[in-house]
Amino acid sequence: MSDSALQLATALFDIGCVQFGQFKLKSGLLSPIYIDLRLLVAHPAVLRQVARAMAGLIDARQIMFDRLAAIPYAGLPIGVAVALETGRPLIYPRKEAKDYGTAKLIEGEHKPGETALLVDDLITKGTSKFEALAPLLEAGLLVHDVLVLIDREQGGAAELAARGVRLHPVLTLSVMLADLVNAGRLSTAQCDAVLAWTRAN
Repeated sequence: MSDSALQLATALFDIGCVQFGQFKLKSGLLSPIYIDLRLLVAHPAVLRQVARAMAGLIDARQIMFDRLAAIPYAGLPIGVAVALETGRPLIYPRKEAKDYGTAKLIEGEHKPGETALLVDDLITKGTSKFEALAPLLEAGLLVHDVLVLIDREQGGAAELAARGVRLHPVLTLSVMLADLVNAGRLSTAQCDAVLAWTRAN
């Protein structure tokens, strides 16, 4: 594990983005871990750290694209931070079209044939990524890659790959948990329990 990954994992934990206990998920399941990256907007120093890590991954993997495309809502401030860090233009698909003005489904400048790099906070199964992809593809944009801060390792990468889209996570859940154990923020027993739950669900 790298020092930067360790620092990022502990920073996310320390500001409350990663919590352990018992949390009811949207699906109704009770999870031993809750990841809330919407808190990043209240911690600009950590948000900048996230943007730098994502920009570094873009460079390291030589991801080619014309525009960033951030998924509302949690991915939008992250996308803005990455745009500021990289100097690359940003667009974002709306969850619903406005019924006034231009009634756009995508905000920001874009042209058919351009390549967009989809940016979000995390990935679980990949459903929300496909929903965000739809208006981009309908507008003639190409999407080959998805950039996220955390991959929960619950099948999202495989689902994207099945549609010819590559996933690029800054952190995987297993690496992040190992970092937190090494940093003394999490016990080995807690780490094992979370990993066992995610593999079963």
